[in-house]
Amino acid sequence: MKTTNDSHAANGAVAPVDNSRRRLLAGALGAAVVMTGLPWARRATAADPARVRIVVFGDDGERVGEKTLDKIAKTDATWRRQLSPAAYRVARQAGTERPYSGDHEKPDMPGLYRCVWCDTALFDAATQFHSGTGWPSFWAPIAAGNISEHADRSFGMRRTEITCTRCDAHLGHVFNDGPPPTRLRYCMNAVALRFMPNTAPSPA
Repeated sequence: MKTTNDSHAANGAVAPVDNSRRRLLAGALGAAVVMTGLPWARRATAADPARVRIVVFGDDGERVGEKTLDKIAKTDATWRRQLSPAAYRVARQAGTERPYSGDHEKPDMPGLYRCVWCDTALFDAATQFHSGTGWPSFWAPIAAGNISEHADRSFGMRRTEITCTRCDAHLGHVFNDGPPPTRLRYCMNAVALRFMPNTAPSPA
């Protein structure tokens, strides 16, 4: 992304994600990262679209299990009151922050990245890598059902937008130029993420 209109494309427009390749790769990731809930799509329950099924993770980074929760729905006026102008532009208007304007380097401790607006676990720091783009980048989400994918045809490009499944906040985009094992680059806005270092598990 050279300008905000290039939204997370480091060298101009990038080819859209190959969904068939991603489905094949996802099956090989179990030992490296928790990947649950294929296919990679919005997880609103068929019976009640106001509820979604996501994977919950504890403060120690461990998987707690899948839970069906209410989607977080707020009026535009409420979002505007609760978010800074920069956060509102990203979360509710699918904007893109300037590169290098937020924390984008991989932390030196294990932990999870959660949605800054609803606390849903999104990425494990173990899957973060240095992309040289100025935005935090990951090669896989912590759980497939915790994010949602949408076709994005804005600015004359074909891209795949990533949003938070529970609150529908815009997070960024995914591209086909990442490292092994997925060859994917989840290019996120730093303002959308909150890094939470793993806490030690409570003694039995």
